[in-house]
Amino acid sequence: MRKSSVRLAAALAAVALVVTGCSSSSKTDSAAADKQLEIFTWWAAGGEKAGLDGMQAAFEAANPDTKFVNSSIAGGAGVNAKAVLVSRLEANDPPDSFQAHAGMELDGYVKSGKLEDLTSLYASEGWDKVFPADLLKTLTVDGKIYSVPVNIHRANVIWWNPAAATKAGITAAPATLDDFFADLAKFKAAGMTGLALAGKGDWAIAHLMDWMLLASMGPDKFEGLFNGSTSWTGPEVAAALVNFQKALSYGNKDAGNLEWPDAGKLVTSGKAGFFIMGDWASAQWQSDGLVLGTDYTWAPAPGTVGIYQWLSDSFTLPIGAKDHNAALAWLKVCGSKEGQDAFNPKKGSISVRTDSDLTLYDSYLQAAAAEWKVDRLVGSTVHGVNGNNALMAAYSAAAGKYLSGGAKDNAGLAKDLAAAYEAGKA
Repeated sequence: MRKSSVRLAAALAAVALVVTGCSSSSKTDSAAADKQLEIFTWWAAGGEKAGLDGMQAAFEAANPDTKFVNSSIAGGAGVNAKAVLVSRLEANDPPDSFQAHAGMELDGYVKSGKLEDLTSLYASEGWDKVFPADLLKTLTVDGKIYSVPVNIHRANVIWWNPAAATKAGITAAPATLDDFFADLAKFKAAGMTGLALAGKGDWAIAHLMDWMLLASMGPDKFEGLFNGSTSWTGPEVAAALVNFQKALSYGNKDAGNLEWPDAGKLVTSGKAGFFIMGDWASAQWQSDGLVLGTDYTWAPAPGTVGIYQWLSDSFTLPIGAKDHNAALAWLKVCGSKEGQDAFNPKKGSISVRTDSDLTLYDSYLQAAAAEWKVDRLVGSTVHGVNGNNALMAAYSAAAGKYLSGGAKDNAGLAKDLAAAYEAGKA
């Protein structure tokens, strides 16, 4: 039984509101009247693009007369795309549907009046019965739901090359931080970089830091950072940042020049030991022709066994969308079993739906689907669950500043993180 019972109870209350809600739209949900659909994403290559192609095919099969336009803007975690999106929304030129992380990332869009209420769509499509209640809670604002989630990703995953681990004398996945640091030393002694780092664009370093905070503090203290019960400048964060600093000392010196796929290649090629990255990495490597279990393998990241640090991609319906009918048809595909099972096996994520066909998913994803049901659920900060866009931007910038400054000023990083939290409240 899931440990977060209080959150589950609140989520079930939110589900009750779903059934009674009604959308602000009275338009038909058929795409026939619209000649095109423009969606806006940051899925431009690799497993992400392959997954989207699968869902696009499902849409086009149901709506053959509607042109599908993917206005994607490349850039890790959507940093570049979000900047363009904001300018379009401010100019009242929204795409028909845009990608946004489930959770607090949606908060700003909702409060600024940019999104249509989709609550009645949930009721008509039966999503309130096949989407997890905990997830529905993160999509609900004042009893209304504003996006359709297409997947669940896991952020707290450690990846490594089995051959490299054997060379270093490592025979089992590190379960604790003590195990992790001992194994980093073994990789170093074997002539390899211990930890692959990607510092270009800041977010991947912030992703690593987010895991280290969770692993060092535990889920309750970590979640307290975002509800005000744990101090960003207190002893728990200070101890976690010492661990973060130590982990970075085992990293590649050219981290500031590498995007996450480049850092991942250090691991799959045997040049580096471990990589802390979300499970989209597996989809990327498979699109490159690598084989799960042979060229790379995985485990829950050290210190977080039994914890599922999650994020979810979702699609919205902006107010003022030019192709409103096509957008509704797209959202129906996004929430459908067919659409999600076409998308997720290629994207490297699990379906939101509880009735997905797990025979379509690889061994990692089947394990992730099982652990999602029983692990303690904790949100990812870098990917929009714990804070809005303002918090995420400042959080990532703080981690990037720390890396570029030589990872020496722990007190300064703690203050910058506290300021990031305050920026999210403004």
